[in-house]
Amino acid sequence: MVSRDLRRALLATVFFGAASGIFTASLNNYLAEVHHLDAQARGWLELPRELPGFLIMFVAGAMLTVFRESQMAAAAMLLSALGAVGLGYLAPGHATLVVFIVIWSLGDHIIFAVEGPIGLKLAEGGKEGRRLGQFGGARNLGTIVGVGAIFLLARLVGDRFSLFYAIAGASALAAGILYAGLGVGRGEAPSRRLVYKRRYNLFYAISALFGIRKQIFLAFGAWVLVEIHGVSVSTIALLYFIAATLGVVCRPLLGEVIDWLGERTVLAVDELLLLAICLTYAFASDLLPGPVALYALYAAYVLDMVLFALRVARTTYLSKIVDDPADITPTISMGLTIDHAVAMTLPVLSGYIWEAYGFRWVFILAGAIALAGFFVCLRIRIPERSGINGQRRP
Repeated sequence: MVSRDLRRALLATVFFGAASGIFTASLNNYLAEVHHLDAQARGWLELPRELPGFLIMFVAGAMLTVFRESQMAAAAMLLSALGAVGLGYLAPGHATLVVFIVIWSLGDHIIFAVEGPIGLKLAEGGKEGRRLGQFGGARNLGTIVGVGAIFLLARLVGDRFSLFYAIAGASALAAGILYAGLGVGRGEAPSRRLVYKRRYNLFYAISALFGIRKQIFLAFGAWVLVEIHGVSVSTIALLYFIAATLGVVCRPLLGEVIDWLGERTVLAVDELLLLAICLTYAFASDLLPGPVALYALYAAYVLDMVLFALRVARTTYLSKIVDDPADITPTISMGLTIDHAVAMTLPVLSGYIWEAYGFRWVFILAGAIALAGFFVCLRIRIPERSGINGQRRP
C-alpha cells in the first residue's frame, strides 16, 4: 500500500519536474533572445549561477540544524518560485538577471541535496535504486506537462518568456506546499552539519565528474543547437518533451538496472555513452549532411537528458558505503560543493575555447573528461556488508 508521504512526495516531484523542465528548456533561448548573450558571456554566467552549488555544503549544513530534509525541500521550491517570477517580470538588465538566476539556482541546489535522502527514507531495503528511479519518473512526468505547455504556448503566442516563467513559478510553489506537508524524517535524529571522510573520496570524485558533465552540457549542449543551428525555443521544448517522455519509462527502469547490475557497471557505461555524445556534438556537423547532422545532434541532446537519470546511482552508492544514515545529506552536500569547486570555472574556460578555437574543442575536452571518468568509475567497490540498514551485498 502506498503511504501518504510517498504519494505527496511523488506529486511534489511532478510539480518540481514541471518547473525545472520549463526553466531548463527555455533558458538558452531566453538568454540569447532577451539578453543577447554570446557564448563567452553565457560561460561567464555559469559562475554566479553555480555559486550556490559551491556554497551548498554550508547552506545545507546551517539548515540541517533547524530543518529536516522535507522542510528544506519546501524552502528550496519557494526560492525557485521567486527566481522564476523574477526572471519573467523583474530582470530587465544583466544585474537583475544575475540576481534572480542565483535565487533560482539556490533553490535548485538545495533540492538536489535533499531529494535523494527523502527518496531513500521512503525506500525498502535493497530497492533504493528502484525508489529513486520512480521519483525520477515522476519528475519526468512533470517535465512532460510543463514543457508540453511551453511548446504549445510558444506555437500559439510566440516566445512569451514572462508567461513561461510564471507557470514555472506556480509549479514550484505547488511543490513547496506539498513538501511542507511531508512527515518523513519527523522524530529522527538530525543529520550532521558537515561531513568529510576519506572513505567517501570516490563518491566525491564521481560527484565532481558529474558536475563537469552537467556544466558543459547544460551551458553548451543546447547552445550548439541555438547559436550554431538557430533552433527555436519550441523545438528545444519538443526535444526536452521527448527526453522527458522517454524518462517516464527509462528512469524507473534504470533504477532497477542499478539495483541489478550495480553502480560500478552503470556509471562506467554512462561515461562511455557520454563520450559518444561528445564526439557527436564535436563532429556531426563536419561528417554528416546538414539535415542528418541536425537530427544526430537532436538525438545526442535527448540521449544526454535521459542519461542524467543515472545520477541517482551516486546516491545509492553512497547509501551502501555510509557509516551512519546521518552522513547522507551532508555528504551529498559536500559532494555538490566539491563538484562546483571543480566545475564553476569550466564554463568560463569553455566559453573562451568556443570563441577562440570553435565549439568542437569544447566537446573534445568534455570527451576527454568522460574517458577519465570511465576509469574512475571502474574503481567503485561495494563492501560485502554495507548500507544504511546493514544489508548484505553480493
